[in-house]
Amino acid sequence: MHAFRSHTCADLTKADVGQTVRLSGWVHRIRDHGGVLFIDLRDHYGVTQLLCDPDSPVFSDVEKARSEWCIRIDGEVKARDASLVNPKLPTGEIEVFIRDLEVLGAAEELPLIVFGDQEYPEETRLRYRFLDLRREAMQRNMTLRSDVVSSIRKRMWAQDFREYQTPIITASSPEGARDFLVPSRLHPGKFYALPQAPQQFKQLIMVSGFDKYFQIAPCFRDEDPRADRSPTDFYQLDMEMSFVSQQDVFDTIQPVMQGVFEEFGGGRTVDAEWPQISYRDAALWYGTDKPDLRNPIKMQIVSDHFRGSGFAIFAKLLEQEGTEIRAIPAPKGGSRKFCDRMNAFAQKEGLPGMGYIFWRDGENGMEAAGPLAKNIGPERTEAIRQQLDLGVGDAAFFLGGKPASFESVAGRARVVIGNELGLTETDRFAFAWIVDFPMYEADEETGKVDFSHNPFSMPQGGMDALNDNPLDVLGYQYDLACNGYELISGAIRNHKPEIMFKAFELAGYGEDEVRKRFGGMVNAFRFGAPPHGGCAAGIDRMVMLLADTANIREVIMFPMNQRAEDLMMNAPSDATSDQLMELGLRVLPKED
Repeated sequence: MHAFRSHTCADLTKADVGQTVRLSGWVHRIRDHGGVLFIDLRDHYGVTQLLCDPDSPVFSDVEKARSEWCIRIDGEVKARDASLVNPKLPTGEIEVFIRDLEVLGAAEELPLIVFGDQEYPEETRLRYRFLDLRREAMQRNMTLRSDVVSSIRKRMWAQDFREYQTPIITASSPEGARDFLVPSRLHPGKFYALPQAPQQFKQLIMVSGFDKYFQIAPCFRDEDPRADRSPTDFYQLDMEMSFVSQQDVFDTIQPVMQGVFEEFGGGRTVDAEWPQISYRDAALWYGTDKPDLRNPIKMQIVSDHFRGSGFAIFAKLLEQEGTEIRAIPAPKGGSRKFCDRMNAFAQKEGLPGMGYIFWRDGENGMEAAGPLAKNIGPERTEAIRQQLDLGVGDAAFFLGGKPASFESVAGRARVVIGNELGLTETDRFAFAWIVDFPMYEADEETGKVDFSHNPFSMPQGGMDALNDNPLDVLGYQYDLACNGYELISGAIRNHKPEIMFKAFELAGYGEDEVRKRFGGMVNAFRFGAPPHGGCAAGIDRMVMLLADTANIREVIMFPMNQRAEDLMMNAPSDATSDQLMELGLRVLPKED
């Protein structure tokens, strides 16, 4: 017999009754039923019930066993009494009578309990991650992640992609976040960087004549943490293709993503139609470039109904350049109590409030209620109702000013309204391509123009577009949103040096600086670069959605905490004096 097990803890069935078997695993739960001990033995595959009574030669040893001890047992498979069969377990028809026991690893008092659904502070869970990962939910999440990655690989290979690895130690690249720098021992005073993404390398792979590339790529960004983003590193499905248009990229990646979400979505439906929405429309309709289309609410501009109206706040606001009034329809939200609650929400978000109108049955039929309705009068109120297609029992909320000042709050309000009124569906995945991103944005205070998205994207219209107002230039850039999260970002690349130099010049980067920072890629583009494009899909975020959790740390094996610390491994840590001397570095004391 094998030294540790003849079967896993999920293998044994009624067909094995009478056999002598060997199992190894962890003591999941112990129960004492009048001198008969029952142990649920757990391994990665499942649970088997063990029993031991005073007739067993190792009864006294079994009595000493405690939760999470790692043990090996030999025993005889017995059929459970019909009344004690557990149909929820593959092994629920049998139990194993213990004849021999070996303690493979005893456990001290546990800082967190593996059995059950007890809640523990995240700091405790991360410090003892190896215990936290033993819990059933975490085992399920990590298995799901592994299966998703395997499925992605198979689907990419099926479309004639090949997987190539790119360097981990490389040069700094502007991907919109801070680099993790790595000091060079052989070149004192100089630094490598961990790649924020394999952006330049995958483009160079296309220049090298490889037609289709993909990689499950580790990426490193020194970012502030969020619930849906790791503060240090993450993995993405990185892909690139030559001789393609934007639509070609969409047509290639959609069946991969759709297939994965159908395979692992747990019965939730996946929308077959993936609309393409311009960045401008997404901001207007949803207040975000990663809209949740399960929520049917679309915001609209209603400025004309408030110009010269009796509601002085909005009327005066609209006299200023660049301002507008937007409405958030709220079907079924027509009660003063709900409207007051949403007004309080806006105040918590830092706005003075949120105007509202709601429609109800009155003595003479439908009537509009609320302070706004009284100020602007029945004709304007009715015009708003007709534009928004609302009726009795519905409401609308209003925000005004320059869109940049209220757009994000409006987007969050739309989400809250959809959730509270039960409008947002929860049993589907709704995808949308967000396209036509602006290439540039201007700093509100200084007016300085800089890239708003990926600087390596091809501008729509090529060189001709760059001769006009930079803020009007759109890029062949695109994101894929799903249920309120960005899952994919990509672009058709700028593969012509002269267009690249001009694009960077508009953002304040001279040709010499571009050659210095991106010399390898610029040099390669001089030697017959093909048109190419691609995208990257966030593995962690995909699995987070599939696992139906809002915290990305629930689907990462060993995540950092909110302060970018690894409590289990005690990182980051101080370097020794010898290490610093080898690298020619000195740590400055913190200023008081």
